[in-house]
Amino acid sequence: MPKAEGSDAPATATSRSTEPKSKKTHRATAYDSGKTSTGLWWTLFGLILITTAATRFYKLDQPDHICWDETHFGKFGGYYINRTFFFDVHPPLGKMLIGLFGYLDGYNATFAFEKPGDKYEDYPYMGMRAGCAIMGALLVPLSFLTVWEMTFSLPAATFAGVLILLDHGMLTLNRYILLDPPLLFFISASVYATVKFHNQRHRAFSFPWWFWLSVTGAMLVGSVAVKFVGVFVVFLVGFRAIADLWEILGDLSRPVSYTVKHFMARALCLIALPIVLYMGIFYIHLRVLYLSGPGDGYFSSAFQTHLEGNFLHNASTPREVAYGSLLTLKNSITGGGYLHSHMHLYPAGVGAKQQQVTTYSHKDGNNRWFIKKFNKPTPLWNSSDPIELVRNGDLIRLEHRPTRRNLHSHKEPAPVSRKHYQVTGYGENGTGDANDVWRLVIEGGAENEPLETMRHKFKLVHYLQNCVLSTTKKTLPKWGYEQQEVTCNPNLRDAAAVWNVEDNRFPRLPNVSFSAYKLNFFQRFFEAHAVMFSGNAGLKPKDGELTSRPWMWPINLRGQFFSAGEGVRIYLLGNPIIWWSNLVFMAFYLTLFVIKSIRDRRGIISSPHQKALQERALSACGWLYIGWLLHYVPFWGMGRILYFHHYFPALLFSSMMSGVVVDYLVESIPPLLPSGIRNSAYHLLMGGIISSLIYSFYLFAPLTYGMSNGPSTEANSTMYGMRWLETWEF
Repeated sequence: MPKAEGSDAPATATSRSTEPKSKKTHRATAYDSGKTSTGLWWTLFGLILITTAATRFYKLDQPDHICWDETHFGKFGGYYINRTFFFDVHPPLGKMLIGLFGYLDGYNATFAFEKPGDKYEDYPYMGMRAGCAIMGALLVPLSFLTVWEMTFSLPAATFAGVLILLDHGMLTLNRYILLDPPLLFFISASVYATVKFHNQRHRAFSFPWWFWLSVTGAMLVGSVAVKFVGVFVVFLVGFRAIADLWEILGDLSRPVSYTVKHFMARALCLIALPIVLYMGIFYIHLRVLYLSGPGDGYFSSAFQTHLEGNFLHNASTPREVAYGSLLTLKNSITGGGYLHSHMHLYPAGVGAKQQQVTTYSHKDGNNRWFIKKFNKPTPLWNSSDPIELVRNGDLIRLEHRPTRRNLHSHKEPAPVSRKHYQVTGYGENGTGDANDVWRLVIEGGAENEPLETMRHKFKLVHYLQNCVLSTTKKTLPKWGYEQQEVTCNPNLRDAAAVWNVEDNRFPRLPNVSFSAYKLNFFQRFFEAHAVMFSGNAGLKPKDGELTSRPWMWPINLRGQFFSAGEGVRIYLLGNPIIWWSNLVFMAFYLTLFVIKSIRDRRGIISSPHQKALQERALSACGWLYIGWLLHYVPFWGMGRILYFHHYFPALLFSSMMSGVVVDYLVESIPPLLPSGIRNSAYHLLMGGIISSLIYSFYLFAPLTYGMSNGPSTEANSTMYGMRWLETWEF
């Protein structure tokens, strides 16, 4: 199939007119059937659109229960509908879109989304699934158009679109209420927009030039505002912009000021515009979610004063802390929880078998502590004795209100951080021993300065062990209800050992309004990011949780169940023919690059036709290979928990690269054959490749649309005999 010419498609006519004349020359070969017509272009593009819609929306309502992370993102989308504040480690745009899809479908956010497998019953969930499916479906035409704009080769564009279209993994991941469909859409749209912009380079500062530059900036915002890994495509576009500026600087017919003008335009649309849009998304996010919800405790006390329904909103409390006050203590590090205890003991073999003390990120009655002098019982609130304020340097005890046990530490190793000391609840009815005594030290406080609610940050230094009360943010095992570890750290400089008083209840002191502690938008914006970064870094595998490593992903070593158990079973796995072929074609590209570099270095001249084919393939594959590297290699250095689905942004680039390489091969092989069979060989290659992809899609389709009748080892299973690797669990 020859390269398209002229005005093959209205969407590309403008950009094609800007190409250098050498790139507009038709590639005449012995098996040409003439120039590709506009009709053929639209026919193939139309077929791709139709098959995309058919595959993406077939059985979209099945399974009719929660699948995998729909339990999280369906719930988060509902929070936007009922305006409830929550915490997630990802930026808000993807969840805002899911909420919008549900709202447009009439969903009222009353479904609990408790756990995978729960039936949706009569709740309208299809709006959210359909919205995500539409965004995922757009990956196919976007991949087609991107490769078209990079190569102006209809076969290359078609192969790229088909490889995305017929991949089961891409299909499965984009049919459910997840963040992956919007993330992949914005990444793909960013790449397409930057390629369109690049093709306007001979019409600099024209309306289409500004339009596609601005669209690129907007799509980059979408990528980062769905998930932080969207920043990888920002780097790709940045490298493309640097390369363009370097080329412009080398044009000696233009003054340096012309390069500066180009730089300023890119800074405006690729830096300033995205920053404004990104902050605008967070402004909407914070304005919409104004009601107190399950995410309050992850944020600082001052942040919570903005949330209606939170006891800190429009509330008042005593400014100073007095002995006998009932307090809630919050750890002051980013994402720090509340000092917490409960009626459960540390298990045998984990230090002393005393009451557990943890930090907990949610508001709870078990977060409350009386503060009392080290040598006196808790004063009564109706006492007529003089009020004594808690001051910097005082020796104190903290008594857990629900259990009447004191905050305690001793020289037993902490449950997880073995070099720290264990912290427990000890004693009966507020009576303990000398290991319950702590010195209160206000950060930067003057001697005998009274402790103030919210404003002061302080440390609690153990009087006997000379260690400091801290949280490691390490998650305890199931016996600790997966709450975070609290220890006494001998390192008194521990940054995680800083606390503040959030709730202060003492009726004998006058109250002051919390409104004085409210944050402005920028303070809330930066705190939200600090909490998200901290939450991301703290994502570790739970006991028995199955994870994957980056080396497994490109070889399709292990998939992931989206729906298991009885009924319809869904398994996320890539089309093995496509995934393994991607690796082969990537190796071929690198080999071709090395061979061409050696030939050029040695002065070996290729035929004009072969040279044009190589330059086109190497140019397009070079940028796509960089995109693959940027979206894959960083995961090797990440310490957080990783899953199979993290590879799919990289898969977009490897599949588009494969489309370009396949086009190069089907254009290069027939001319090597006898003239009588060249045309037949060309069509045989094309037909064989497409047919094998369609057949492989047919074989593994039950992974996406639902397996039944038992595991693949049973003869009546829909996947009998298809378990090519032992690591495929279906």
